[in-house]
Amino acid sequence: MSKLIGPFKEAITLADASLKGPLNDSALGIVENAGVLIEGEKILKVGDFDTLKAQASQVEEIAGEQILLPGFIDCHTHLVWGGTRARDYTLRMAGESYEKILQQGGGIFDSVEKTRAASPEDLKSGLIKRASRHLMDGVTTIEVKSGYGLDVENELKILEVVKDSKEDIVADLVPTCLGAHVCPKEFSDKKEFLKYLENDLLPQLLTKGLTNRVDVFVESSAFPMEMAADYLQKAKSMGFDLTIHADQFHVGGSQIAAELGARSADHLEASTDREVQILANSDTVAVALPGASIGLGMNFTPARKLLDAGASLAISTDWNPGSAPMGDLLVQAAILGIYEKLSSAEIFAGITFRAAQALGLADRGKIIDGLRADLVSFPVNDYREILYNQGKIKPCMIWKNGNQVSHV
Repeated sequence: MSKLIGPFKEAITLADASLKGPLNDSALGIVENAGVLIEGEKILKVGDFDTLKAQASQVEEIAGEQILLPGFIDCHTHLVWGGTRARDYTLRMAGESYEKILQQGGGIFDSVEKTRAASPEDLKSGLIKRASRHLMDGVTTIEVKSGYGLDVENELKILEVVKDSKEDIVADLVPTCLGAHVCPKEFSDKKEFLKYLENDLLPQLLTKGLTNRVDVFVESSAFPMEMAADYLQKAKSMGFDLTIHADQFHVGGSQIAAELGARSADHLEASTDREVQILANSDTVAVALPGASIGLGMNFTPARKLLDAGASLAISTDWNPGSAPMGDLLVQAAILGIYEKLSSAEIFAGITFRAAQALGLADRGKIIDGLRADLVSFPVNDYREILYNQGKIKPCMIWKNGNQVSHV
């Protein structure tokens, strides 16, 4: 049985928008007076609402003028944590650096202590709350990293919380193991810690079906290039997809990402023209995290340079308790766009199908035949109003897998 939703003043389909390189707004793929014909979880057809009426078993007409977009995809978050890091934020406002706070036992170490102490029930409650807020902001697919456990027991606890929460969360969750976030205080040797993860954690992730994705933070304060590369190569040989925290403070991570064929290289605030070209010449998606730039008071990812060089650019929140506590994808994307001079098409692509590519998902991110019917509509009559209002206009209707989940 098929159902037709609409009519929308405009549907931003992104139908023919390319995966890599710059986009102008002719790539938005706008369909006017649009209807979307849905069967089950999939889109059957997109076109003129009045024409499609004859093909629908049922029609769900919407009220008022609305603009329809693909459901948003946040391809980099850390949504499972205990406690707060408001103290860190206050220290950064006073001029203390992220790396110095980490060296003094704050930062990630503070979240590790509080997350280890938290019960699975409390962690699950926090995840459900944050993911539900994200859904109401139009985010229908959410990547979720571990990384605040830093030992086998607690990394498994975090990823099991993600798995156990899926039935309570409408948005799709894509788990990633970031056991190699930083070296925990119990280990004096970083190489020994990575061997511990390789031998004792990674095999359990596969046998328990917790994730097929592995991440590592490539920095001298976390894991230096050579050491991180060896760990990632081991993970890849075991069948894991790779993603990398790269070039946040110093370069090197993006080179490893390209060499190992990682799905994505995320952060890139320190990337130079060399790193930009390396990523542009690869199939690795460059992921900008404007929330971290705002939270740390540092420069943005060189998004314009990456696009002009021919890279694929996704935009994500990095939602976490420390460096990126805001967690509002549309606000951050709009801010990045004005600073980096991105077109509407480049921004919308960065939070839809290009973000899906960073997660290895080919079944969502555009409004075209055969893809998942993950959709969001906004109560405006011109798509430009959405970014013009810098994310303060939120979706009024949301559909996940063809089912309406919100009507504000």
